[in-house]
Amino acid sequence: MSQISKVGVLGCGLMGSGIAQAAAAAGFTTVARDVADPLLEKGRAGILKSMGRLVEKGKLRAADRDAAAARLAFTTDMADLLNCDIVIEAVTEDLALKNALWRELDGLCPPATIFASNTSSLTIAAMAAATRRPDRFVGLHFFNPVPLMPLVEVVRTVTTSQETFDRAFAFARSLGKEAVAATDNPGFIVNLLLVPYLLDAARALERGTASTVDLDRAMQLGCGHPMGPLTLLDYIGLDTVVRIADIMFDAYREPRYAAPPLLQRMVVAGYHGRKNGRGFYDYSVDPPVPSELGLGTGVNSQR
Repeated sequence: MSQISKVGVLGCGLMGSGIAQAAAAAGFTTVARDVADPLLEKGRAGILKSMGRLVEKGKLRAADRDAAAARLAFTTDMADLLNCDIVIEAVTEDLALKNALWRELDGLCPPATIFASNTSSLTIAAMAAATRRPDRFVGLHFFNPVPLMPLVEVVRTVTTSQETFDRAFAFARSLGKEAVAATDNPGFIVNLLLVPYLLDAARALERGTASTVDLDRAMQLGCGHPMGPLTLLDYIGLDTVVRIADIMFDAYREPRYAAPPLLQRMVVAGYHGRKNGRGFYDYSVDPPVPSELGLGTGVNSQR
């Protein structure tokens, strides 16, 4: 198998910048591409801040941080991904957008370049079919925050060659991640099981089962989860979860994948979670407090 030495990352948002950081920290020359300089600058600042925190906590040496930063490049020019051995896409969960980018890249990159999507809900086959290299197309699903979360789902679709899968699997492990093999179904392993749980938490709040705080506390203390489901929804992004749920419901037509009315209303009202300051919790204050959601049950009143 040919060696991967240069990594391209398509998209420099939260996930894309995290993937770029992980690749650079693992010793790979890494190029991150986005559509505008302000997006790249935001991604670069996030990476430097993340690595700075790791240095402060003693988990990364300052010299290694500086070396990783030197291996990172940022660009708005798609052609700068031309010589990458693998390109990992981490843009919005929009199949038309992703496939437009894949078709453009397919015409630029040499035949040996592996294409990998970080999609969390779309099928790999739906993207591989948009290219002339379906045998060199694979899923690499990372988890947020990428530099800290140890898991990568490596997804093989019906057209992925064994060599491509093996190279992608080895690459994921070279980032210091634990890799697991998943088949190409919407949601793969984690989201297939996680999304219904998160949606059920929103339904429980909607029904008045318990307050926001008590629902979260119960799942933390009763199941040993590091954060409650409503806090996790805010962390992922409510708009992102609804988009993923819609894709999975279209694929499976099972009620458990349908976003509940409360969650849909919150997204329409602009409650997107931590990223814009308000979701199930209001992050304009410290510590955050439960948002007033107009449920009319009184369960969300603070005790």
